[in-house]
Amino acid sequence: MTAAPQSATDAPAVYGKAAYLMDATSGDVLFEKAGTERMPIASLTKTMTAYVVLKTAKPTDVVRIKREDVQYAVDGGGTTANLRPGDRITVGQLLYGLMLPSGADAAHALARTYGPGVPGFVAKMNATARELGMNDTEYVNADGLPMPGSDGYSTARDQAVLAAKALQVPLIKEVAGTRYHSLAAGDGHRSYSWRNTNRLLGTSGAIGLKTGFTRAAGYCLAFAGESNGRLLVGVLLDESVSSRRFSTAENLLSWGASARQDL
Repeated sequence: MTAAPQSATDAPAVYGKAAYLMDATSGDVLFEKAGTERMPIASLTKTMTAYVVLKTAKPTDVVRIKREDVQYAVDGGGTTANLRPGDRITVGQLLYGLMLPSGADAAHALARTYGPGVPGFVAKMNATARELGMNDTEYVNADGLPMPGSDGYSTARDQAVLAAKALQVPLIKEVAGTRYHSLAAGDGHRSYSWRNTNRLLGTSGAIGLKTGFTRAAGYCLAFAGESNGRLLVGVLLDESVSSRRFSTAENLLSWGASARQDL
């Protein structure tokens, strides 16, 4: 059974437009602020990309990077994993390029390969959202970059549901919790070094999950932490100060862990 959210009067200050914190172990909602309001979510989109890819692909499968993948990220002004056309990289390694530097080029390569085609992949993302009960979510691409006409939308609640589900996938949990990852040059690809944009990592118990930013979405963060054997997941949307999303998430995780002990 889902418990009523804790009173906002005893919770940490949350300046973002929307927020949600839940106990993924029990499903209890611990904190909610505009949790069901539809909003753009920027690169939090890439969590669904990783989740959908791993529903069908093996980590050892190889993806060939094409010029269109690189050009897509450049044209959209997105963050990149600095992928090089012609390189052949495994799905498992590409997930690091997707999640750590938030590579729009990696997202495009994965979506193009496992749609097949980006439109087919986006359809899979939306179908998966319905399967997970994310009924206030609509994806328009695999990366969260602004699109003509619509950026798509989701809610803090829906993204928390996805976070809890995605973290049940061991590879996603491992990748999202990695602060720095390097790939040595090998047969078919050059060397790569990727640093995680998630500054929450390194905080006691924190295990991920994904950052995001566009002008329309503001600074976003899907986050998670483990405390006393329980997994807490949360989402912050449309924060105006980049650094504050991390301190707010840390405060919410700490508060949530205490709230759990008091129940």
